[in-house]
Amino acid sequence: MKFEKSCGVIVYRRNQEHIDLLLVKNRYGGHWSFPKGHVEGNETEVQTALREVREETGLEVRLQSGFRQIVEYFPKPNVKKQVVYFLGEAKSSRVKKQEEEISRIIWTDIRRAWRIVAFENDKNLIWMAHKSLQ
Repeated sequence: MKFEKSCGVIVYRRNQEHIDLLLVKNRYGGHWSFPKGHVEGNETEVQTALREVREETGLEVRLQSGFRQIVEYFPKPNVKKQVVYFLGEAKSSRVKKQEEEISRIIWTDIRRAWRIVAFENDKNLIWMAHKSLQ
């Protein structure tokens, strides 16, 4: 069995009445999710997560301490993937998408984000982020 590890960030911003989440649509998968990518070399989980957010969205984020969630799944036969997610507040709202990998980026209300994401793992992550931000 092959093992893959990625790290990503559930990126948020606070508005007057609500919290928005950043969702990305990958060119290859075609579903809405969060910025993430493979660990490279000797990177730490945090370094990978911050690099991937910066590469895919152009955003710098401030990670919230104490939030680290692990999702595991099997994207292909004989491949187990682990993704470690952090929760991070965007330092600005201005995004610049990575054209090679990302087809669209949106900011959306946390409730709408829950309806847009395709996978149950992502819905659970939104729920945990929401609880953590209360």
